[in-house]
Amino acid sequence: MGLTRSSVGKGALGDLPRGERRGERRGVTVALAGNPNVGKSTVFNALTGLHQHTGNWPGKTVERAEGVFSSGGHEYTLVDIPGTYSLLANSKDEEAARDFIASGEADAVIVVCDATALLRNLNLVLQITELTPRVIVCVNLLDEAKSRGIRLDLPLLSSRLGLPVVGVTAKKKRTLSSLVSVLDRLTDGELLPSPPPIKYDEKTERLISETAEKYADTGENVPARWLAIRDITTGVSGDDKARDSIANRLLAVAEDACRDVVTLPEHGGDVRDRRLDRVLTGRITAFPVMLAFLALILWITVAGANYVSDALASFLFSAEAPLNSFFSYIHAPEFVRGALVDGVFRVLAWVVSVMLPPMAIFFPLFTLLEDVGYLPRIAYNLDRPLHRCGACGKQALTTCMGFGCNAAGVVGCRIIDSPRERLLAILTNGFVPCNGRFPTLTAIITMFFAASSLLSSLLLTAVVVGSVLFSLFVTYILSKTVLAGESSSFTLELPPYRKPKVGEILVRSVFDRTLFVLRRAVVAAAPAGLLIWLAANVTVGGESILSICSGFLDPFASAIGLDGVILLAFILGLPANEIVIPIIIMAYTASGTLTGYASLSELHGLLASNGWTPVTAVCMMVFCLMHSPCLTTLFTVKSETKSLRWTLAAALIPTATGIVVCFFINLIFGRLV
Repeated sequence: MGLTRSSVGKGALGDLPRGERRGERRGVTVALAGNPNVGKSTVFNALTGLHQHTGNWPGKTVERAEGVFSSGGHEYTLVDIPGTYSLLANSKDEEAARDFIASGEADAVIVVCDATALLRNLNLVLQITELTPRVIVCVNLLDEAKSRGIRLDLPLLSSRLGLPVVGVTAKKKRTLSSLVSVLDRLTDGELLPSPPPIKYDEKTERLISETAEKYADTGENVPARWLAIRDITTGVSGDDKARDSIANRLLAVAEDACRDVVTLPEHGGDVRDRRLDRVLTGRITAFPVMLAFLALILWITVAGANYVSDALASFLFSAEAPLNSFFSYIHAPEFVRGALVDGVFRVLAWVVSVMLPPMAIFFPLFTLLEDVGYLPRIAYNLDRPLHRCGACGKQALTTCMGFGCNAAGVVGCRIIDSPRERLLAILTNGFVPCNGRFPTLTAIITMFFAASSLLSSLLLTAVVVGSVLFSLFVTYILSKTVLAGESSSFTLELPPYRKPKVGEILVRSVFDRTLFVLRRAVVAAAPAGLLIWLAANVTVGGESILSICSGFLDPFASAIGLDGVILLAFILGLPANEIVIPIIIMAYTASGTLTGYASLSELHGLLASNGWTPVTAVCMMVFCLMHSPCLTTLFTVKSETKSLRWTLAAALIPTATGIVVCFFINLIFGRLV
C-alpha cells in the first residue's frame, strides 16, 4: 500500500486549491530532517525552487519552511524541519522537529546526512526510526567526501539499516533525481523500509517499560516507549547509568552500521582543516585572529557604507522637492506638509540611507563566515569565558548577529536550549553595538580622537571589544542574582571548511536578515518622525517642546557628562539609533527638521561651540554603547519572551549601566578638562 492518503482532495478540504487554507496540505507530506550544516536547505531549495513559504510552527517562535514539487504523478509537500542533532533534548528546535515527526502528519521522512561525518549523523536517523519506519537516508556532500579520499559503501549501509539510502551532491541538482525516484517508489508502496528495533540491556529495557506505563493512556500520538526513552535521556526519569546506557547503545548501533561502510584515507582526510584549526582555535592564536577578523569586517562595513549611504541619501532626499510640489498642488496646509515631508518622510529617508548600506555589507560578511565554517569556531573559542559567566557558548553566535542588528541577535537566541541561558543572551544582547550605532561611534572617534580611517577602525574595534566585555560582566552579575543557575553544556559541531555559495549568501543575508530588519525599523521610524517634527515645531510660550524638554533634562544629563540635548536625542532616537546625531544637530541649530552635516570638521565645530569636550565625547560613546535597544529590538524581545517585564528589563539594564559608567567617567575626568 502506498503512502498517499485516501482523504486527500476530499473531506475537510473538499476541492479547494492549495493555499486557500493555511496549515492544511494536499498530496504527500514529507519531512526533511538532518543535523545542522549538512546541506538540508540546499536539498529543500533544489527540490521546491520558488514554490516555498515560511512561517512559525504553531505555538512556537521556531521558523518553518514548506515547499511543493511534483514527481511520478504525486504532489509532494516538503516540510523543512529545524536542523537538530537529537530529538531527545528539550530545545524549541528539537521540540518542533520531534512533535512534527511524531504527529503523523508526515507520510515519510528524508534524513539528510553529511557524507564526511556519517557516524555522527546516524544518531538522528536511529532516533527517527523509533518514531516512524518510513525513512529515506539522503547522504549529501559526496563531492566533499571524494575530495577528502573518503569512500562509502551505501548499499551495505542500506542493508544494515533496513532503509533506502541515496547518495547525492545537493548543489548539483541533477543528482537529486535518484532521491526523488526512491521517494516515488516509497509513496507507491514498492519500498517497505524495515529498520531493526534497537534493544538495550535488560535493566534499561525494564526501566523503559516502567516509564512508558505513565504514557499508556495519555492519547498522545508519540509512542510511549519513545517518550520513556526521551524522559530517561533528558534526566526526567531514571539515572545517569540508564542515560549513558541509551547513548552508548545508539552509538554502538551507529558504529556497527558504519563498519566497513566508511573507508578513510591513511591521512584521515582532513589535514587542511586540522592545520587551519591550529590557528583559528589555538590557545594562543584564536583570540588575536578573531580580533583581526572583527577589525577587518568593521573597516569594510564602515568604509564601504559611507559611499553607498551618501548616494542613497542623495537619491531619497531628492524626492522631497516633488513631494513638496505635490502638497502645494493640492493646497495642503503647511502644517500637514511639514509633518509628513519634513517629519515622517525625512526620518524614513534618513533611517533607510544610514541603516541599509551597513546591513547590506555586514550581513553578507557575517553569512560568509557562517558558510565557510568559521562562525562555529568563534562559538568554540568563546565557550569557556561564557561558561564561566554562567552562560551558554551559543551566546557567542547571537552576540555576533547583534553586530548587524540586535533584533536579529535576539531572534538568534532561539538556538540556546536552556530558557535561563536564552534569557541571559536576550537581556545582554543590547550591549553589542548594532550597525545603527557604528556611524555615531565612527564620527565621534574621527572628530575627537583619530583622523585616519585605519586608526579610527582600530579604536572602533577596541570600543566594540569593550562592549563585549561589559556584556560578559553583566551576564555574570545576572547569572549570580536574578537568573542564578548552573550553566549547561552543549554539543558543538566544527563543520569542515567549505567554499562559500555566493548566491545563497546574498539571498539569505538580504532577504532573511537585511530586509526583515529594515521593514521593522521603518515601521518604528515613521511615527517617530512625526513625533520629532512636532516636538521641534510646536511651541509653548515661544519655546519649542524640544527645547523645553532638553532644558528639563539638562541637570541630570550634565551629571553623567552629557547635556539635555544629547539625552533627549537618545530618547527620541529610540525607534532607530541612526537618527540620534541628526536630532542633536537639529536641536543645536534650531532648524525644525532633521539636518545632516557637510563634513566632520563642520560638525566638530558645531559640537564644540555647544560645549562638547573629549570627556563629553567619551561619555557619548559609552552611552551610545549602553542604552536601551531600539524599538525594533524591544518588540522582538517582547515577541520572543512573551513578557512585558523582561522587555522592560532588556531596556533598563543597559541604560542603567550606561548611566552609572558615564557618571563615574564624568566624576573622575570631568574636572580635568
